[in-house]
Amino acid sequence: MYSTDQFRVFSGAAADRLLSRPRRLVQEGRSPDAELAYQELLLTNPDLRAAWMELFSLLREAGRFPEALTLAERSAREFGDGSLTAILRGAALVELGRFREGLTALDDAAQLDPDSGLVWHEAGYAAYRLGELSRALMALDRAFALEPHGATLRLRGRVLRQAGRYLAAEVAFEGAAQAAEFSAQREAAEAEIRLTRRFAAFPGSKPEALPPARRWFAEHGAVILTGMPGAAATDADLVQGMAQLAKDLGWRFTSVVALEAWPGWYDLAQVLDVTVAATLPEDPSAIPLAACRNPATIPRWAECGAALAARGRGATLALHQGADTPAADIVGQLADAPPRALDLAFAVEAAQHPEGRLRPRVLT
Repeated sequence: MYSTDQFRVFSGAAADRLLSRPRRLVQEGRSPDAELAYQELLLTNPDLRAAWMELFSLLREAGRFPEALTLAERSAREFGDGSLTAILRGAALVELGRFREGLTALDDAAQLDPDSGLVWHEAGYAAYRLGELSRALMALDRAFALEPHGATLRLRGRVLRQAGRYLAAEVAFEGAAQAAEFSAQREAAEAEIRLTRRFAAFPGSKPEALPPARRWFAEHGAVILTGMPGAAATDADLVQGMAQLAKDLGWRFTSVVALEAWPGWYDLAQVLDVTVAATLPEDPSAIPLAACRNPATIPRWAECGAALAARGRGATLALHQGADTPAADIVGQLADAPPRALDLAFAVEAAQHPEGRLRPRVLT
């Protein structure tokens, strides 16, 4: 479904005037207020198709898929078994993991309204989720021919990337960035380009075929200290690997910010020839290394990482990184993958990759 950021909030069209308030609330990040505004609008203007679609998108973005399906069934009372109901129902079923049912509903929608770009866009997304990438591309090509749209280009890029066609995927994302009318659209496309270029560091390999450490780098841009077969690196090994990486790359931290009490941070600070601190330094010229063993146990982890990213100086280090915790800039072991031995050669490559998250940071 095309998201609200695709629309001009204050256009002169009558429908857009009605939708301007909920759209503005969405763009301000006030989702509960926006949802209430959409619900009120549907009570007074139940025939406004865009309101149904945009409320559906709001629920979808929030991961509220059962409620999105309920909304689709509710739309049938207004529009009957028309194409809009079939599109909403099919999209909701896909998000609920009921892919075949979703595709069947979208096929019904295509029979009812074969010239709707949105129908084929959602059919392409459903096929993508099913792993039927060729079918997804055919549907998206038809969607774009009927209704050129940046959202369709972005989705096409994701399909191509999943197929390991990284150059073609980058071209699709570049097209989406150039076609963007709003900053949110352009930033989303540019983020996809950076991600695709990291995957392209492993030519000939599809994303799902990559080892966990390399896929983590591609998805997050983070440096991974391990990844080689062999005896699993201990926490002490990871500390030594971090010190060696800093030496190899000429990083010169000014302090190790220990986000927990652990003797290993003093060992790391001694090798780096810096002091140990408990909080981020106020000095804007400082280059701190904020470190912990497991970020899931650190309440201020996300805040610390965001602060360093905003400063553009320093880095975060997590010895054990879980998938459900904000990614550290430098990771020792992935908690959800089998432990591995140090792989400092790849860590150096990851740190120097043009699209890596540490590339623009001041570390010396």
